[in-house]
Amino acid sequence: MHHFFVSKEDFSGDSIFLTEDNYNHAVNVLRLREGERILISDPDGVDYMCSVAEICRGGGDTANARYPEPCTAFGDAWLRAVIGEKCTENHELPAEVVLFQCLPKADKMELIIQKAVELGVTAIVPVQSKNCVVKLDDKKTDAKIRRWQAIAESAAKQSKRSVIPVVHAPVNWKEALEMSTGFDVRMIPYEEENGLTSMCEAIISLLPGRRIAVYIGPEGGFDPLEVSMARRHGVVPVSLGRRILRTETAAIAVLSMIMIRLEIAADQDIMLGEE
Repeated sequence: MHHFFVSKEDFSGDSIFLTEDNYNHAVNVLRLREGERILISDPDGVDYMCSVAEICRGGGDTANARYPEPCTAFGDAWLRAVIGEKCTENHELPAEVVLFQCLPKADKMELIIQKAVELGVTAIVPVQSKNCVVKLDDKKTDAKIRRWQAIAESAAKQSKRSVIPVVHAPVNWKEALEMSTGFDVRMIPYEEENGLTSMCEAIISLLPGRRIAVYIGPEGGFDPLEVSMARRHGVVPVSLGRRILRTETAAIAVLSMIMIRLEIAADQDIMLGEE
C-alpha cells in the first residue's frame, strides 16, 4: 500500500489533500485512481487509512470539484483522499534512538541512513571526527542533507514508519557529545573494548520511554582521545565481539539489537498490563 506523509494544513474535515510533491508522486508516478486505498501519516505520527476520492489535475478542474469549498486553498492540482479509519497499530519504537554516525566514504552514508530508518531511529546526526576521510564544505553540505533527508523519507515510507526521522547537519565530535547530554543510555562501540559485559549491561538498560544515543566511528575508527572525551561525557564504550566490523555493519548491528530489545520490552509491558 502506498504511503504518504502530510502536514496539518493538508487536512480539511474528513479529507486529506495531497499537493505539490505528494500530488506529483501519487498522480504522475504511481498513477493512483479514484477508489484506491492509501496510508497517510500526519506530523504527530498518527496513521490514517484513506481512499482516493477525487483528483484535480489543474487547468480549471477546481471549479468542477465535487468538494469545492476548501479546494482553492490547495492550489490548482491536488488529490483528495477521504479518511476511512485511524490506525491503532504503532510502527514506532517505544523510545527515542539517535544515531551519531561519523562520516564514511563514498555512498555508505546513504545505506546507513536507509537501514537506520528501517530499524526505527528517531534522528541521524552526521559527525565529522578525526579519522573521517570525507570532508564536507558548505556547498556540498546543503545538497547532501537534502539527499539524505529524501532517503530517510523514502525508507520511512517503505518500512511503514509513522514519522520521518530527521537527518541533522553535520557536527564536530565535541558538539556530537554535547547533543546527547541528558540521554538515559549513551554507548560507543569501540574495537579496543574487551568483553561483552558492557554491551550486555547497556542492552538490558534499554527500556520504553528512554532516550538512547549511539556513536559509530568512521572507517579509520575512533581516535583514542575521542574515546577518552566520550568517557568524560558519560558515553560508555562497548564491544561488538571479536571481529572488526565495517562502519555500516556496526551501525546496523547495534541498531538491530536495540530494536529487538525495545520491542520485547514493550510487548512484555503490554502482557503485564493485560494480566
